[in-house]
Amino acid sequence: MMNLLSKICWIGAVLYAVAGMVFGIVMSASGDHSLSPAHAHLILLGWVTLALYGTFYTLCAEATKTWVARIQVALAHLGVLVLTPGIVLAIQGRSETPAKVGAVIVLMSMLLFATVVFTQPTRSAKSA
Repeated sequence: MMNLLSKICWIGAVLYAVAGMVFGIVMSASGDHSLSPAHAHLILLGWVTLALYGTFYTLCAEATKTWVARIQVALAHLGVLVLTPGIVLAIQGRSETPAKVGAVIVLMSMLLFATVVFTQPTRSAKSA
């Protein structure tokens, strides 16, 4: 059974995947692929990375009980939601600030994830 943090990751991942697919179809239909970097970040950070986080938190359910894990997942979602439109604004020459802020948020999320991963106990062969 999936725990709440895993479910939050997976629900977000599916929503970002659908949004990314729609984004790709719109670009294809218009013939304008200038926003493909934003599309790629939406798919890689939203769909792929959140799905990987969700998988980890399913396999290591004990990790979901920490405040670090909860903040990490919140920052992962926030990062996607700030970085993706930030890249669009940067490509359009309107502002690079949201993309920069989003990139820092995504990095903070990954550093917190590293903390969660590195602090997980290793099971011995006896307990496996």
